[in-house]
Amino acid sequence: AIWKLMSPLRDAQLGAFTFFASALPHDVCGSNGLPLTPNSIKILGRFQILKTMSHPRLCQYVDISRGKHERLIVVAEHYESNLSDFQKQGKAVSPEKVLQVAYEVLEGLEFMNKHGLVHRALGAHNVLMDCKGNVKLAKFGLYHMTDHGADVDFPIGYPAYLAPEVIAQGCFHPSDSSHDEAPLPSGPKTDVWSLGVLLFELCAGRRLLQNIDISDRLKFILNLGCMDDIVTVLAEEHGCLDTIKDLPPNVLGLLRKCLLFLPSKRLTPAELLRDPIFSGISCLYTSFLKPVSLFSSSLRCAHLELPEDISDLCKEDYLSERAIDEVYHLWCLAGGDLEKELINKGIIQSKPPICTLPNFVLEDGESFGQGRDRSFLLDDTTVTLSLCQLRNRLKDVAGEAYYPLLEDEQSSLPQSNSSNELSATVTLPLIIRERDTEYQLNRIVLFDRLLKAYPYKKNLVWKEARVDIPPLVRGLAWAALLGIEGDIQSRYESIDKDTPIPTDRQIEVDIPRCHQYDELLSSPQGHIKFRRVLKAWVVSHPDLVYWQGLDSLCAPFLYLNFNNEALAYACMSAFIPKYLYNFFLKDNSHVIQEYLTVFSQMIAFHDPELSNHLNEIGFIPDLYAIPWFLTMFTHVFPLHKIFHLWDTLLLGNSSFPFCIGVAILQQLRDRLLANGFNECILLFSDLPEIDIERCVRESISLFCWSPKSATYRQHAQPPKATTDNGFGKTPTYYSSEYQDMPKTDLSREPLALSDLKTEVSPRISAEDLIDLCELSSAGPAKRTRAGKPKIIAVDIRPVDDFSRGHISGSVNVPFSSAFSPDGELLQCPTSGILHNYKGCVIVVISHAMKTATMFAAHLVKVAFPRVCILDGGINKLKPTGLLTVPSPQI
Repeated sequence: AIWKLMSPLRDAQLGAFTFFASALPHDVCGSNGLPLTPNSIKILGRFQILKTMSHPRLCQYVDISRGKHERLIVVAEHYESNLSDFQKQGKAVSPEKVLQVAYEVLEGLEFMNKHGLVHRALGAHNVLMDCKGNVKLAKFGLYHMTDHGADVDFPIGYPAYLAPEVIAQGCFHPSDSSHDEAPLPSGPKTDVWSLGVLLFELCAGRRLLQNIDISDRLKFILNLGCMDDIVTVLAEEHGCLDTIKDLPPNVLGLLRKCLLFLPSKRLTPAELLRDPIFSGISCLYTSFLKPVSLFSSSLRCAHLELPEDISDLCKEDYLSERAIDEVYHLWCLAGGDLEKELINKGIIQSKPPICTLPNFVLEDGESFGQGRDRSFLLDDTTVTLSLCQLRNRLKDVAGEAYYPLLEDEQSSLPQSNSSNELSATVTLPLIIRERDTEYQLNRIVLFDRLLKAYPYKKNLVWKEARVDIPPLVRGLAWAALLGIEGDIQSRYESIDKDTPIPTDRQIEVDIPRCHQYDELLSSPQGHIKFRRVLKAWVVSHPDLVYWQGLDSLCAPFLYLNFNNEALAYACMSAFIPKYLYNFFLKDNSHVIQEYLTVFSQMIAFHDPELSNHLNEIGFIPDLYAIPWFLTMFTHVFPLHKIFHLWDTLLLGNSSFPFCIGVAILQQLRDRLLANGFNECILLFSDLPEIDIERCVRESISLFCWSPKSATYRQHAQPPKATTDNGFGKTPTYYSSEYQDMPKTDLSREPLALSDLKTEVSPRISAEDLIDLCELSSAGPAKRTRAGKPKIIAVDIRPVDDFSRGHISGSVNVPFSSAFSPDGELLQCPTSGILHNYKGCVIVVISHAMKTATMFAAHLVKVAFPRVCILDGGINKLKPTGLLTVPSPQI
């Protein structure tokens, strides 16, 4: 939720490097009986937090990709220049530059230490220099993401730069059974020793310990413990004693403070940074401003600076001003392939098949074969990803697209603010739009501006979300649609997520089964975050309980906000009351039963033929729809489909899920109509592939045809008091929530569940009928299209009663002409005038609800769609003065 954690690309490049995680045995399971989590998955989960580490002295991490055979590819900010360039020149660096480099490296290390990180892989080629000559530390997260080296078979760090205490621990390989315990993790002081070696090399103008054997090199470092002045010993060993002696006292003192053999005497980066040695060094950046959270109580403002050269403002390289994660996302859309880039540079090499044969294992367990070549476990080379293809793809994009102007909020909703040139793309399927580079650039830039102005531009966020939501900003866009505001981090931190509660056991059982095909959610870090967010929700809602399915509801929010548990929790806490109010009560049977009954009525309303068939074979919603609605379809669809489904769901009210359910049934309509009970049970036990885009499209159509009050539930969320907070009212989808409308004498009355279950067709309120028929005291109802109206009122009272007063435009089909007094069918009422109105919304009006229910049920039985009943009958309309009397015949 911290907006724009990623810094702009500017003069940086994108770089990629690769390494292998250590492989696990295939026949070993964990304590829970499940297969062990691959080390590459563990690394992928730990990596995510590194993307939030943004500092002027650190290279920004962007992404990690998992390939075959435990291969991992890391993408990060990159620069071609590094400290090795000074060593290649073969001459010493000026003392001033040495102090400046030391200060900037320590700034980066101090920031890392505050966040619990240690570099451990500090080396000359990992201290990069940007275009202004400032330090950028690279590969600083390798030690953290590999769990201090426990998940890889190669050592983290370089022997020439490793501190003595690290070398004394020896080399540890997880696959080596002779080691019982891993060495203790390195602390911040190990990086200070590595920095000392780096600075010594800069001062001497040469590399240290490069011309001796590795074992002799390690022995030499360990023997330094007997020396009082390590700097002098190193200078004598490398023949640069005179050069070192000529250094200024402050530089020589810095080297000696870094190269202290005993860690207890060595300073930490934070302590060394405040040493008087650096009193003459000024910080090149005034102050590092931590990005302000989009959802907090703090004021947000832009930190604007004019460049030293004002002509820089006129540069037309607009792409370099975008965030580095945006550039990488667009690079992938433009055809970027990480493995292909590494193969082209020779980093990934394919061997002949005979060299890659697996080991041959005998019955007694003895294996023969070639082991993995350890030289390929880590290739320290960073490959620069070329942006030429992306720039060529975007060369025709106008500069205005990078700085869109926001139109007036009162403009027509269906129209997007995107460039007119992309109007044709908007009509393409969503999956194509999400892979279109130019289109995504425009959408990302637009949402970037809108979300920065949230909640002031909340209405425009809604407006643009109705077109589509760019995948890159989906997490923040969902939070805006759910109305998340305030200091969510403080609220989340105030919840006790550590004290054991009875629900812990069930959560532990459910998490390893929830969307575990996804690499992120299946990682140990994913499980930890799952547990914390779910437990926070349970603890903060004491009136509700944990039901199986809550983990599935949490999954989309956690995936999109993996590095912000507070936002995932806030979104989940806002989503559940809106769509699943009281679903998680300890006794939720009355809520579920009412929900399923209304769903049955919606099936009958939209597809009476299918409803009749399902009722005849006894395939009721209780048998298949509870997981649908309890998890809002997250239990039955994979995450990539849920994202597209919820993009639309979040724009609708609590009745929209009914339309999604009907749309799913209609996609399976032919198979359902052709099968009996047993076949339908088997069909839903392994739900066939559902076209989500078609489902969304049809759901919207069904929603538009459904009267607001038709889905009224007395157990839905009660109306909220509307307050104007200065930002206007939150817009809704095609219609407002009926539950939130003020209750009047024309509103729909609550109905007992037992009575509700006896009615096949839904009821609608009198105010809904007045609104749909566009009734007013000024004249008759207006027709919505030429010829057949969209809605027709069918008055089944006797002719005499009808003539005394009726709704203008309604038709009279007396109940007595079709049914006997005891309810026996005499003549099908659809054989006459009603046949012309098939397909319209038919509202049955009577003076008695029993006759209206019976009449509507018969219409459904003969496959008349969109049949509903006026709640309260004609008596509801009598006080309105809207009933008309036909003019007397002259």
